[in-house]
Amino acid sequence: MNVFVTGGSRGIGRAIVLKMAQEGRNVAFTYRNNKDEADATIRLVSQSNADVTVAAHRLDVKSSEQVENVVSTVLDDFGKIDAVVNNAAILRNNAAALMSDEEWDEVIAANLSGPFYVIRAFLMHFIAERFGRIINISSLAQDGASGQINYAASKAGLIGLTKSIAREYGPKGISCNIVTVGLVETDMVRDNLAEQLSEVWLQYCPMKRLGTPEEISSLVHYLTTPEAGFINGEVIRVSGGLTYVP
Repeated sequence: MNVFVTGGSRGIGRAIVLKMAQEGRNVAFTYRNNKDEADATIRLVSQSNADVTVAAHRLDVKSSEQVENVVSTVLDDFGKIDAVVNNAAILRNNAAALMSDEEWDEVIAANLSGPFYVIRAFLMHFIAERFGRIINISSLAQDGASGQINYAASKAGLIGLTKSIAREYGPKGISCNIVTVGLVETDMVRDNLAEQLSEVWLQYCPMKRLGTPEEISSLVHYLTTPEAGFINGEVIRVSGGLTYVP
């Protein structure tokens, strides 16, 4: 099996790339700017399973032209792709009353339009193969989040996108699901979540701890397996029982 992962150079994306490689899958992944982190992911894959093929591609998912070019290159290099994981996302936090057009537009473009561009670029390939697994990574912010109206809207929109793809292309052998992630120990969380807010989340999370990227990657991997073939259009939470964000 060959897998395509956006935002695979660090955090949850890197964990997904490594899990796929450990399970014998060839992986093409993307990164936006940090080539050093992408190279580090490749080294970790090589150490984990030297028998798989791994390739990194620089990509800004906000650009449909870039997406089309990268997908075309990946399909030429790999021959086929069986599963796509839309993990790449950005944050531009601000109060709604103060949020600029740029902060709104950039997040919607990256977190909602980007996954659509990627899915669209692979659909004809999946249709021809009569098979495809699409997994979109979301957040508890999909139900609303203070100071993150752009991020919340993008993740809520991802639910509609996912369910629409599931209905429209399920008959073609293509499944599409969302993995909704709670508070997970990643660079994005460390860099963007205030310590006081983190303490609030941990207080109300029944598991009383952060999740790990590996716990997310295990579910994503499962959704690509034959055993998950009848799971379609679902929103699956991996949040330790936490159901909302402040």
